[in-house]
Amino acid sequence: MDIFSEKTILTVSRLTALLRGVLEENFEHLWVQGEVSNLSYPSSGHCYFTIKDSDAQLRCVMFKSTAKRSRFRLTDGMAIIVRGRISVYDQRGEYQLICEYVEPSGTGALQTAFLQLKEKLAGEGLFNKSHKICMPRFPNRIGVITSPTGAAIHDILNVLNRRFASINVLIYPVRVQGEGAAVEIARAIDEMNRLTDIDLLIVGRGGGSIEDLWAFNEEAVARAVFRSKLPIISAVGHETDWTISDFVADLRAPTPSAAAELVISSSSELKNHVDAQMQHLRRSLGAVLERHKNRLEGMRRALHDPRTMLGHLAQRMDDLSSRLATTMSTTVLTQRSSLRHLQETLQHNGPKMRINTDRQQIVLLSVKIEAFMKQHLELLGHTVGEAAAKIDVLSPLKTLARGYSIATAVKSGKVVSDSKEISIGDQLLLKLHRGAAECRVESLESGKT
Repeated sequence: MDIFSEKTILTVSRLTALLRGVLEENFEHLWVQGEVSNLSYPSSGHCYFTIKDSDAQLRCVMFKSTAKRSRFRLTDGMAIIVRGRISVYDQRGEYQLICEYVEPSGTGALQTAFLQLKEKLAGEGLFNKSHKICMPRFPNRIGVITSPTGAAIHDILNVLNRRFASINVLIYPVRVQGEGAAVEIARAIDEMNRLTDIDLLIVGRGGGSIEDLWAFNEEAVARAVFRSKLPIISAVGHETDWTISDFVADLRAPTPSAAAELVISSSSELKNHVDAQMQHLRRSLGAVLERHKNRLEGMRRALHDPRTMLGHLAQRMDDLSSRLATTMSTTVLTQRSSLRHLQETLQHNGPKMRINTDRQQIVLLSVKIEAFMKQHLELLGHTVGEAAAKIDVLSPLKTLARGYSIATAVKSGKVVSDSKEISIGDQLLLKLHRGAAECRVESLESGKT
């Protein structure tokens, strides 16, 4: 029916549904190439993104079930090829591409997934040498995780039987390719670690395509290998094949047969090694026995005549006695000399000697002091004599002896040196050279000095 032949009013929902039907019917199986942008992985598990080129862009959705099956994780800027169908998202009125398969453009999806997981696990340190476990040199029991019908198990058993037939092997059969193989391999590694009599594990399979070997590139297998307490040899494919489990394992073997050869040396090699050690042991024991034989021979010769041994011991005793006597004599002489020196030192520095010395010094000092005092007194006497002579010359008595006198006013008691100091009738006391006289002033004359 032509809905546009007459005036028909449609709801938005109706129009959107009609458009969705047209698009879904005509664009069912598309392959679209573009670059990823606006990538989003919400908690629902769905994946939303846009693919674009230089002129246009297209919204895409990859639902949870498809996203879980994808071997790799999308990143912004990645060039991809998408297979899907066009539909319309009613709530926004937008058409979008529902993705059913995605692969990198120019690079296989498996190769991209391999590189992404390798980079992730390397960043977590799962490949570090510090986590590697050393292989036991002489394992008693080996666990092998592989397909029970594949060529790998036959190669491993043939090599082990040829090299060391008595070694014990425990096989854990698993699928090594296809859906669920990785889960079985990881479970087998965990269960083998619960056994107490396994020394090491060989995990692997024969050659094949990257799809065939993919179970050993799964993250579950890599983490099981990493947490294993038993040392693991990874032996997957041919020499040129590398898997994630090879990087995580404690030792990588290029083939399953090579893994069996790495497990233990052949019985002939071990026998040669034991023979070489036996030869070395014999030579060492022979040398030790020869040394003890020589010592025993020396002791036998010494014990052949006990009197010789006793004579040697007596001679040794005499020698030691002589050395002891000499040493004691020397010691006594040395001590006596030291004692004599101490006595002389004590006598020289004793109290009596010190008193005599001090007494002599006192007498000597007394003589020196007496001579000094005498000399000093003589010097003082001479000085005093000179001073007395000078004083005698300047003495007033000398002046009085020449006829002068000293007049003192009786009234004031002052010496009179000027006629102005006295008046007529004043009483004066005249001090003469010998004696004194009292007189009264009868007349005054002024005069100049």
